[in-house]
Amino acid sequence: MIVKFFLILGTIFPATLNVHEVLNHLTGLLGLPAGTLVELLDLAAGYRDGLNREPEIFAPMLANRRVALVFFENSTRTRFSFELAARHLGAGTLSFTAASSSVSKGETLSDTIRNLEAMKVDAFVLRHPSSGAADFVASITRRPVINAGDGTHEHPTQALLDILTLREYFGKIEGLKVMILGDILHSRVARSNILGLKTLGAQIAVCAPSTLLPGRIDQLGVQVFTSLDKALAWADAAIVLRLQLERATGGYIPSLEEYSAYYGLTDEKLDRLKRLLPVLHPGPINREIEISNLVADRIQPPGYSSSMLMEQVTNGVAVRMAVLHRLLAG
Repeated sequence: MIVKFFLILGTIFPATLNVHEVLNHLTGLLGLPAGTLVELLDLAAGYRDGLNREPEIFAPMLANRRVALVFFENSTRTRFSFELAARHLGAGTLSFTAASSSVSKGETLSDTIRNLEAMKVDAFVLRHPSSGAADFVASITRRPVINAGDGTHEHPTQALLDILTLREYFGKIEGLKVMILGDILHSRVARSNILGLKTLGAQIAVCAPSTLLPGRIDQLGVQVFTSLDKALAWADAAIVLRLQLERATGGYIPSLEEYSAYYGLTDEKLDRLKRLLPVLHPGPINREIEISNLVADRIQPPGYSSSMLMEQVTNGVAVRMAVLHRLLAG
């Protein structure tokens, strides 16, 4: 399959594919129709119900299948949730880390994938620091490829679990006002959430200092705030992004302390709203920088924020079960 690319906001995106091609792989949410998103969310919701009861009840529909977890970057939640998702469905997993593989000896990504394919693995879950890596792998293998995050491109299963968490809380996505706060410029999570949420009819706003906003971000049909108070007043829910600490020394922000003062999500800022605002975060979190301890850990009122972080983690397993099910079992 030949993968074409076009440029949006300085990031390489794959050209829109038809439904059949998209469901051969899940390398991003761009071009994925609303019906397919809803299908995956509904399937994940069913698996979430099972996880809340007895995970051992799941049918081993992927018995004798082998899923290769090919991670060129460190990960905790994404990697472990894919491994649990595969095992709940009866599949075996093979774990790959670049530091302990032949990549450290100079092996190319294409050779790594072709060798794993020759070992008869049935699917690849790929995390890679280079944007477009997942689409490249999808172009050289006949096995399903699931993007677990590639550079600053996309992280589709993270967006799906965020959307599932919001849908469970509000009962709908259409019409919701969702504010994404933080380093929009470098965030694959922000890009996938914007694409998925807009496809399902949500209104999206981004909030960040101007140095952490992509040029022409408004062309994606999102509202732009540089004032956190105004963004919070507009929003029904907030997705907070992790601030990579090197941004402070890279010239994007004056200092971590100033970023936290103006853009850190604290209980004081949320309490001024006088209403409940669900808060999501993809993790890992930098406590007391982009989000305060009280906001991160607050489960129920009193107060005006409700942390959805643990619901996201559980929903991550369910969403990845749904994706593996859809790609490997049809």
